[in-house]
Amino acid sequence: MDIKNIKLRYDIIGNDPKLELALNKAIQVAPTDLSILITGESGVGKDVFSRIIHENSLRKHVRQGRGLISVNCGAIPEGTIESELFGHVKGAFTGADRSRKGYFEEADGGTIFLDEIGELPLAMQVKLLRVLENGEIIPVGSSTAQKINVRVVAATNVDIVEAVRNGRFREDLYYRLNQISIYLPPLRERKDDVPLLFRKFSSDVAEKYHMPPIVLTDEAKRMMMDYPWYGNVRELKNITEQIAVVETERTITPAILQNYLSFVPTGERMPAVVESGGQVAGGSQITDRELLLKALSMGQMINEMRKEINDLRTAVTQMAQGMPVQGQVVQQSSYLPQVQHEEEEFITPEIVDDDALSLEDREKHAILKALEHAGGNRKLAAAELHISERTLYRKLKGYNIEQ
Repeated sequence: MDIKNIKLRYDIIGNDPKLELALNKAIQVAPTDLSILITGESGVGKDVFSRIIHENSLRKHVRQGRGLISVNCGAIPEGTIESELFGHVKGAFTGADRSRKGYFEEADGGTIFLDEIGELPLAMQVKLLRVLENGEIIPVGSSTAQKINVRVVAATNVDIVEAVRNGRFREDLYYRLNQISIYLPPLRERKDDVPLLFRKFSSDVAEKYHMPPIVLTDEAKRMMMDYPWYGNVRELKNITEQIAVVETERTITPAILQNYLSFVPTGERMPAVVESGGQVAGGSQITDRELLLKALSMGQMINEMRKEINDLRTAVTQMAQGMPVQGQVVQQSSYLPQVQHEEEEFITPEIVDDDALSLEDREKHAILKALEHAGGNRKLAAAELHISERTLYRKLKGYNIEQ
């Protein structure tokens, strides 16, 4: 199958030479059984390439297994990852009331896609290396090895060579996985593809919701091409869909566009550290335009943070006075720490200036009020204050509040 048909089949948009090089390599190596390591930032489409490789291989018609099994190594808790990958026998651990196949056994005869392989714990890296070298798995709690026939495609968005250098990833496993390497370029290295992707996503939304498609002015198009797109194709798709649904004006100008390009999404990888001369650690260049956009983004973010801080101060005052909190205290802020993190604070002392003393006093009263409302139950009080129990305990200790 040629590149044109591959693009049509897998809905790949773009004509960048680096993208076409990656597609060519994927097509060439697909019929082999070589292990493949796909590298690239989050959002560039590594999962799509795993499908291209499997569905154009001799394993696509596998019957005994499930064909292509995708596993996000970074999403599995360290304590259960061995059982998830290799399975376990009945009685192997508390709660193991029956034997269970792991992902490798499920993929027997097919392909297993190990996404975020750079997040795999070192202890599991040793066991994975043994599986790749011997073609055998040993379920947890068993002493008997089982032969498997699995082709491995791995992917990572971290600098795996640097991880090897720092001892976070085994060198022998790296070479075993990296029999063939495929690099997927970030969107900022495919600037000419940005308008094509925008048009595709805009058309999809228009067709889905029966509305006219949005179009970019020439100035807005240049603005889109100059934006660094740290979230890559995923970010571009999200922003295009937002604009298409929210804006009533269907011709998008820079004035409209800048409302959507102000922030770098918090869930995406941030840009690399810039060294002198605009050189990024790792070798790529960041233009003055990209640096300016980043500075504007940070300025807007700071203004939003100031507003949130003022809202929090008002909420603390209202709680201390026994008044109902007006509005919604920022519970899912993009800028302030979330509830599940140990470092979270309802009020962050480091960003309080000359009002620090009175604010501490208000915070103490708010804590006491929350405890009173909760009947001394720390868990309920922490929930009312939008902090964790651990943070509440630390504050009680700091304020010498005995409960």
